Amino acid sequence: MPDAFAYCAELVRTADRDRYLAALFAPAERRRALYALYAFNSEVARVREAAREPLPGEIRLQWWSEVLRGDRSAEASANPVAAALLATIANYALAPIRLVDLIEARRFDLYEEPMASLADLKDHARKTASSLFSLGAQILCGLDLPVVAEPAGIAWAIAALLRAFPLHAARRQIYLPRDLLQRHQVDSGDIYAARSSSGLEAAFAELRELAGRQLDSVRLHMRVLPSDALPAFLALALTRPSLDRLSRSDPFAPADLAPWRRQWLIWRAAQNPARIAG
Repeated sequence: MPDAFAYCAELVRTADRDRYLAALFAPAERRRALYALYAFNSEVARVREAAREPLPGEIRLQWWSEVLRGDRSAEASANPVAAALLATIANYALAPIRLVDLIEARRFDLYEEPMASLADLKDHARKTASSLFSLGAQILCGLDLPVVAEPAGIAWAIAALLRAFPLHAARRQIYLPRDLLQRHQVDSGDIYAARSSSGLEAAFAELRELAGRQLDSVRLHMRVLPSDALPAFLALALTRPSLDRLSRSDPFAPADLAPWRRQWLIWRAAQNPARIAG
């Protein structure tokens, strides 16, 4: 089992460095569990890129669902991420249904159907990013802290999709809600052709404002966040600076934070938790 956890740590170090660095501030034993959780998330999040077609992607996601339901015990024990995740679920009494819901939300990633509404986008964020914050908190302090985890996940997810917008547009997948695009008179053909417009910039601005309000909610409720749970939320410290950078760049050429600054922002938040929400 130690080898399985070491495998997870290395996977997260390369695939999700922000969460890897944030988890370094957690106690060693619980850090291993965080890496198992984050490694699972990385495996599921990259199914679209690995499978390239919906059917093999569906098969892979179904495999993970069956692992969590206990139907693939022999195969799971041979897979280091699955083995470490199942041990973490048992050790910290995590609810497998939360992870199954995350998998179900990720099925959307396999297809080119547009996100229908802003409400759907928030729901997707709650089942993915918010669940990771919540489960991470549960590993660290035994509480899932939804009043902080939910807005944290929505803000995180919005910043991530704005950064990934050119990639999504290139593969003809639109995470920007259809009702938002209609409100700002954005044509999907312009998105596929990588043509920016005042309407698209206005839609981006509305999403950034929404993410900012979610961060404000996190800041308002920081007092309920136990110090033991902080490492689960440290990576959120990147979100407001990232949104600020995005506000000054073209939607098809998003400016990102330099790696050294990302690391510094996480360290700074660890020294002063008020910095987590910006």
